[in-house]
Amino acid sequence: MKSFLAAVAFLTRVPVPLPFGREEVGRAAGWFPLVGGLLGAVNAALAALLNGRLPSSVVAFLLVAAELLLTGALHCDGLADTADGFGGGHTREDVLRIMRDHAIGSYGGAALVLAIGLQAAAYQALLAGRSAAVALVLAPCLGRWTILPQSFFLPYARESAGVAQAIGRQSFLLGTVWAAALVLAPRSSRAGWGAAAAVAVTLLFGTYCRRRIGGVTGDTLGANVQISEIAVLLAFLWSGGSHA
Repeated sequence: MKSFLAAVAFLTRVPVPLPFGREEVGRAAGWFPLVGGLLGAVNAALAALLNGRLPSSVVAFLLVAAELLLTGALHCDGLADTADGFGGGHTREDVLRIMRDHAIGSYGGAALVLAIGLQAAAYQALLAGRSAAVALVLAPCLGRWTILPQSFFLPYARESAGVAQAIGRQSFLLGTVWAAALVLAPRSSRAGWGAAAAVAVTLLFGTYCRRRIGGVTGDTLGANVQISEIAVLLAFLWSGGSHA
């Protein structure tokens, strides 16, 4: 239970009474996909409550807002910093320095607008069909799973210690089991397409990060979570998820 609470404390703004350090969070990382699935379940419940009572466009933005409130916009911050770093930096050192700056630049602002707009548009389209609940649960589950393979297989790009360095084989395997279980549970080919999209984004973006800055950072991991969530939603739509 303590390990699960550490994952909740790291990924959400849910008040957890116990303090957790880097090593404890790293050992708890195997619970990340389950925490993501629970966040998705909250959104699925909200969608069931609001859809049909409010316009789907309003419901879609409320779902985005709910996730931002529950997570403290953690991964949006990573996306903005990564976009600014990769967009404005020429050398590895430039990129890492810019990502340290908490101010949001033009690349970061544009990335946030595109990400939130795409996510809301995808939610709106999915709410018209019967696969919305599955997509809403799996997108944040798979998004948070992507932290595990990138942390386990790729080096940490900074000299200072990060949570990613504390994620080991056991956490990677446990998290992958959780993610696979949630993907297989609905017995839907669309869930498989969503998983494939998350894996593809993680592989491609991880490779890019390795070439640009020598590995991953907390910001790039957060960016990958956000991009992967959107990719899962789009995979559901592409495979017919908004109509079945």
